[in-house]
Amino acid sequence: MQQQQLRQQLLAKRAAISAPDRAAEAAAVCEHLLALPELQKTKRIGSYISVKAELPTPQLNQRLISMGHQLSVPVLHPVNTGHLLFLQVHPKTLWVPNKYHIPEPALQVADITPLAYLDILLVPLVGFDHQGNRLGMGGGFYDRTLAAWHRGAYPHLQVIGLALTCQQTPKLPVNPWDIPLNKVITAAKVWDFLR
Repeated sequence: MQQQQLRQQLLAKRAAISAPDRAAEAAAVCEHLLALPELQKTKRIGSYISVKAELPTPQLNQRLISMGHQLSVPVLHPVNTGHLLFLQVHPKTLWVPNKYHIPEPALQVADITPLAYLDILLVPLVGFDHQGNRLGMGGGFYDRTLAAWHRGAYPHLQVIGLALTCQQTPKLPVNPWDIPLNKVITAAKVWDFLR
């Protein structure tokens, strides 16, 4: 099955989940994440602002901040088209919608968190398989942004997908530029791919 056809099937499955069930799965994912040994000390964490039927992240992001972790979220790179920048979130953050109607912090140079400074990056996904391959929305933003990490830069950085249970699939078709994940967390378990 081609990626686009599979993407549509997985998006339809994800959209069919009720809001209460989605929230319950998000709460379980949050508990699994916060129980990870690497989260027991303060970390610099990149997360994302969930939209539509994605696994909801507002409570998770707030929990991370309340525990003292430094939280940064992505913005569309203003110069390097197709890439993401990460900006630290703080109480005075001004939020603006990007061209995809996703809220992102207004660009302030002082808030930029280089990828090399992050300890953990939480990423959204449409699907994942048992080898840690990730299927995104098809824009390639995370694949381009993480290409240097995949080649061995920032070996300390862990890239973790957050997923609803229905987003698991046995095997994804993979392109050479697709970036696999270290872990995926679902409500049922933590998948560790030991990269």
